[in-house]
Amino acid sequence: MNYVFIDGKEGTTGLQIYDRLESRSDLSLLLLPEELRKDEKSRKECMNEADVVFLCLPDAAAREAVKLVENPHTKIIDASTAHRTNPDWTYGFPELSREQREEIMRSRLVANPGCHASGFIALVYPLIKEGILPPDYPFVCHSVTGYSGGGKKMIAEYESAERSVALDSPRQYGLTLSHKHIPEMMKVCNLTRKPIFNPIVADFYSGMCGSVPVFVDLMKKKMTGEELRAFYRDYYRESAFVSVTDEPLSYLPANKLAGTNQMQLFVGGNEEEILLCSLFDNLGKGASGAAVQNMNLMLGLPETAYLK
Repeated sequence: MNYVFIDGKEGTTGLQIYDRLESRSDLSLLLLPEELRKDEKSRKECMNEADVVFLCLPDAAAREAVKLVENPHTKIIDASTAHRTNPDWTYGFPELSREQREEIMRSRLVANPGCHASGFIALVYPLIKEGILPPDYPFVCHSVTGYSGGGKKMIAEYESAERSVALDSPRQYGLTLSHKHIPEMMKVCNLTRKPIFNPIVADFYSGMCGSVPVFVDLMKKKMTGEELRAFYRDYYRESAFVSVTDEPLSYLPANKLAGTNQMQLFVGGNEEEILLCSLFDNLGKGASGAAVQNMNLMLGLPETAYLK
């Protein structure tokens, strides 16, 4: 039996991880009563008893929490931004390569990817790795997310009976173009030029659609949309969760895969410009589902165990 502790269980990500684990017969969750939830001594005891600890905390608190783990056998999965570019931590996106999956399986410290970053990286990483686009390509990414990505405060704001009429329309944010996901997007994809990243939150609970336009004349290896579609299909052929859609779509609803751990890639456009899109659940493959997937790998369990 493996023992699991969620530090920060009351946040959106922590609750989603708990929901995915509470009915599992192959795990035992270590739980603290409400009055001890923030008690450092009690948290430390649970962390060092656990086989796996999920950190669902703000960045600074996550860094401090790592210091509490003294048991060398305790594995840590950090859902915050704190360790995603730290070379001592393994980036938790197993679909990047067979080597990445194996590294996660061997690792004690895994940084769970950011939601927006997951959609961008799934599209861009293979293109850079295989030399289809150069590392200094001027990437632009638009990413639409459901409001659950903003956590409890934003969820309450959107679901309030007295909410502002401004919430009825999509809202762009990250207007300084310095979103916290950009460093991991650059590091993981080995980019030498900072992408322009445009996140947008809209009036639906969960789901995400990231889009990356590509100019064909700037490609190092010229490919048509159909050839790129075949390229992605082959690249992710061993993945249980990332696939390429062939549906003749006129619209891409960002909530299409809500409630699952799936990610679908879409290739559209024309002879001069190609549109690359990733569809997934910001709470699933973009956060808690990905964290559970990483845990399964780290514990030597089937990667898809208890995931939709």
